[in-house]
Amino acid sequence: MQKYYLGIDLGSTTSKAVIINDKDEIVGRGITNTRANYKVAADIAKEQAIYDARFNLIEKRTGSNISAKPEFKKYMQDLRSVFQYCQFKRRMDSLELLLIETANGFAYNKKEQITARLKAIINLIRPQMKHEFVNEGLGSKNQFFRDIVSEKYNVQVEKSETEFYEPLMLAFDKSITPVENEMVQYNFKELVNEAMQFLEEKYAGLADQQEDDSKEAWYYDELNAVKNGYKNIEHSLRSHIEEIADEEIYIAKMVGTGYGRALLPFPEDCIKSEILCHAFGAHAVFPGTRTVLDIGGQDTKAIQVDKYGLVTSFHMNDRCAAGCGRYLGYIADEFGLSLNELGPEANKATKETTICSTCTVFAGAEVKELLHNGELKPDILAGLHKSIVQRAMSLIARSGGVKNEFTFTGGVARNEAVLKYVKQMVLDSYGEVTMNIHTDSIFMGALGGAMFAKRNISADLPQGTIVKETGHINN
Repeated sequence: MQKYYLGIDLGSTTSKAVIINDKDEIVGRGITNTRANYKVAADIAKEQAIYDARFNLIEKRTGSNISAKPEFKKYMQDLRSVFQYCQFKRRMDSLELLLIETANGFAYNKKEQITARLKAIINLIRPQMKHEFVNEGLGSKNQFFRDIVSEKYNVQVEKSETEFYEPLMLAFDKSITPVENEMVQYNFKELVNEAMQFLEEKYAGLADQQEDDSKEAWYYDELNAVKNGYKNIEHSLRSHIEEIADEEIYIAKMVGTGYGRALLPFPEDCIKSEILCHAFGAHAVFPGTRTVLDIGGQDTKAIQVDKYGLVTSFHMNDRCAAGCGRYLGYIADEFGLSLNELGPEANKATKETTICSTCTVFAGAEVKELLHNGELKPDILAGLHKSIVQRAMSLIARSGGVKNEFTFTGGVARNEAVLKYVKQMVLDSYGEVTMNIHTDSIFMGALGGAMFAKRNISADLPQGTIVKETGHINN
């Protein structure tokens, strides 16, 4: 039996899971937003990693077809997207029922009109989300149910009459968390078959696509190839899908890490510090790494590692969420943006507004004052992003600076404005050094956990330094 090893990084804003095999190869990744129920978040991340592992195993066993026939690759991409939609649809069904039940329980006047508008909004946004999943790969751009729904829902609520705004928003706020905290068990084979049926209808119903300036020529070549040959692709995949759907993904050992690791139902020897795991994971992907910067949801860590990926020293700030993912989430709420929109919006700036406050709450108040004084939103966001990176660079300097290769990990490494300022400030302070920023940066902690699980080794943190927001230092 093939053995696999699982690492779970239970962060304060996102929870990640990584599955590796005996060769240290990543075979599955899963991510979800962290809920009030930490166990559910960990379980969902694990399930997503197992689904991803099954898809990767299918692709591996049809590898020659995928490399030789572009239509196979296109079909597998579409299959994953529609599979994600099938999962999303089941949770959306639950949310719709709860939204209506919640609205019916309100004591507001015009309750029937509120419910009618709620149903109208749902009927309007459902096909929008389906289209974006099935045709635009929405699941690969945003994996979080709450964010996907709220973005569409809020747009429509804003268009409603003023008297309906509060009850419609209240219904969503009361309904979304219970639905997120529901642990739904999906049958992989059932969902894949459902997704394949979706694709059959999609390809059969497509008229010949005319090329336009918004798509590259290869897109139409792949689309036409898969349209004409999807029946053969389905037939080739069926036996592999049946085999892998029934195959056990045997987790021989697992390690939990992250901000919420103490809440994981794991034995004590299966819990590791996120500092150790981020360092180990970053070094595994980039063996030349000697300095790691991890900006997570709740804290920032500057870590120095040796040639084996073990921590030699670290500096961190965990006394305030300012400069971390939670801070960005707070600012996004202030501006009415999603987290995914923050970076692109900041990169539209023509200057960086100076932000004086170092406290999350005070920064929010300062943002409102700056807007009132006529500062532009992109310029304010650019200033906020720059201040975040300046704080992180201060920790790096205290930890010993950038040595050899520099690797950036954590969820904030996905923010393109933060990346811009990190690259700029590392270059300005330390010159031309190798900077590693990987598509799997957010998974480094979970990867390190999985690698610790496989190796079954003990490692302790050296005495580190925690920097308080007051400027005091605790050793």
